[in-house]
Amino acid sequence: MFTTTLDPRKFQYSIAFFTFLAATTSVYSSETNNDPVKELAKPRSVVNIGAGQLFNDNARFGQYTGLRNEGPYGIFNVDISKRYDDTGTWFKLLGRNLGLQNRDVHFEHSKQGNWGYFIDYSQIPRYEPFTVNTAVTGIGTTDPHIPTSPTTGNPAQLSTERHSIGFGFNKFLPGNLELHFHFRNEEKDGDRIFGRGNRLGEPRLSGFNGMPSPRAIGGFEFIPEPINSTIRIFGTTLDYVGKDLQLSGGYYGTMYNNKNALLTPVGGSTVGGIFSPSEYTPISLAPDNQSHQGFLSGGYSFTPTTRGTFKAAYTRATQTDTFSPSLFTAPGIGSNLGGRVDTALAQAGLTARPLQKLSINTNFRFEDRDDKTPVLFYNPMATLHDLNGNTWNGLNNPRSFRTISSKFEASYALPHNFRLIGSVDYEHRDRTGTATNTGHRFRTDELFYRAELRRSLSDTITGTISYIHSDRFGSSFLTNTTGSGDPFFNLIAPSNLADRSRDKVRFLANWDPIDSLSIQVSIDESFDNYGHRAGSDLGLRKGSARNYSLDATYTFSERLQATAWFSRNETHINQASRNAITDSGIREIWGANLHNIGTSVGLEVTAKPTDKLETGANFMFSDNTDKFNQKVTLEPQVNIVPNLTTQYSSLRLFARYDIRRNLGVRLDYILDHFKTNEWTWTGWRYTDDTTLTQDTNQMASFAFLSVLYSWQ
Repeated sequence: MFTTTLDPRKFQYSIAFFTFLAATTSVYSSETNNDPVKELAKPRSVVNIGAGQLFNDNARFGQYTGLRNEGPYGIFNVDISKRYDDTGTWFKLLGRNLGLQNRDVHFEHSKQGNWGYFIDYSQIPRYEPFTVNTAVTGIGTTDPHIPTSPTTGNPAQLSTERHSIGFGFNKFLPGNLELHFHFRNEEKDGDRIFGRGNRLGEPRLSGFNGMPSPRAIGGFEFIPEPINSTIRIFGTTLDYVGKDLQLSGGYYGTMYNNKNALLTPVGGSTVGGIFSPSEYTPISLAPDNQSHQGFLSGGYSFTPTTRGTFKAAYTRATQTDTFSPSLFTAPGIGSNLGGRVDTALAQAGLTARPLQKLSINTNFRFEDRDDKTPVLFYNPMATLHDLNGNTWNGLNNPRSFRTISSKFEASYALPHNFRLIGSVDYEHRDRTGTATNTGHRFRTDELFYRAELRRSLSDTITGTISYIHSDRFGSSFLTNTTGSGDPFFNLIAPSNLADRSRDKVRFLANWDPIDSLSIQVSIDESFDNYGHRAGSDLGLRKGSARNYSLDATYTFSERLQATAWFSRNETHINQASRNAITDSGIREIWGANLHNIGTSVGLEVTAKPTDKLETGANFMFSDNTDKFNQKVTLEPQVNIVPNLTTQYSSLRLFARYDIRRNLGVRLDYILDHFKTNEWTWTGWRYTDDTTLTQDTNQMASFAFLSVLYSWQ
């Protein structure tokens, strides 16, 4: 059993213990054979044990490690390898972060060319970086109690934790066969942010086109979701390895079980009548489901320069978790969803070099995802008027997809160290489904063309420049209809369905001006133009992306090396939409000129001043900014949405001193800084008065001292 934190009263003694261990281990060590040849031929084992101190409470630095609260922590890592020459068997034990919450252990025992098995365990926490301030009680249970009116609450910390254990084995069989089996069970417990509500309220006297419709008064309540689920992954494969033919076939299965089928909140706001948040109970949580796949893949070398590959698979995924008797009252829906998706996959590829200077690569892929879930009447509330005075049919909308993609690429070596590469890609997608309140089309096609030129300018410089053009088009968009069959003109084409033309240019270069210096440069830019639905200028309009990166490595000497890098990413999207109709009959049109700009720099230096001393430093800084540039275009006033900026920096230092060949001490220091002006949650308040807050300027530092002992 490993302890996450140490007793603060004993922390001061731990340093003394490690000092004593370092001073005395050399006396009692029995390792006296310093033959370097024998050392290289035998595996080395290492144990690392120590203690550290975390300064400053934080929410980001320890989000996935548990290093959140100021205080002492234990350091324990093992890497044990043992080979028994008389039997040809291996024993391996790897343990990392055993003194922290994100620990994992892997045990392996095998006999070369005969058999092997492994057992592993891992634990991964995830702490919600926002502090929840709420009067909701019963957090972590399936029946939380919600205040009936806004109530000031107390801070609460939400988190989840995964515990995973797995095992597997392999066995070599006669006839160039090898059998594999694996199984993994993962338990996840805790709670996370969740809620209920909608934008609807009491009906207006006169709504859209004279039809009664509810007012957009809003009502969203905080309801933490309790997490208690199990994921199981298992499978087996049989591999064949021959001179020309290689095959791998088997089975892969998954099962998901949610022990919390329903969330039954108690209380809540009654404002809004039948649309009030308190009416939304019980709430169904993620249902149990499973999938099973059979597959066969392989490759065959027809000649030394021609090889073919293939893959075929069939998967059935089902969701038949029983409905709660109190959840649905609509007739004829049965006891469960009856969800079933059958997926067939076939893929084939061929690579060849028919001429000394010519290489070709071609592949074909077919995937048919057939959704056989029955279409039934699940949502009676959908037949009521929405904000725009429309009603809907309340049916679920299964969608099947059939995708056919192919690629042909040719590469030809030209004189003067040039190489010309050209490729054509084609992707065809068929979809089923109906058009209700979102845009839909049955078919899209996309063609990609790429031309690339490479050249080695010298022994030290290589460069690549490429141009890629793609066009996406498809069938006509369906006319959206309401529950009564009336046309509903959704004027926006979804981003994955909209017509699009894209042009992209890319430049890559590698330069080694001297033996000790290596530089890599990468630049690419792309430009998108989107089509619109007939009679509309809403939706995506234009987009662009720019990526620049520079990496450099310099070796000052065998004892001193440095690496530096810089990257900048810019993404831009221009789009427009409109809001729901107001009481005065106005529909505001708004536009957004979205920009995401990310800049990162890093520097790493490692040095070995003496044979016994090794030091290193790693610094990284990133800045990410989201610019919305959103404004209402119908009215004279301009409403600007504030930008979001997040900065992260990290400094890591270490020094290791080898007291003797098999014994060393190591000192590490980590400084972590997180800063943001994030306002999306800061300005949000649930109907029950719950808020989410975070420290927008977090600084954490962690220093730890450890001893490393190794043997062979």
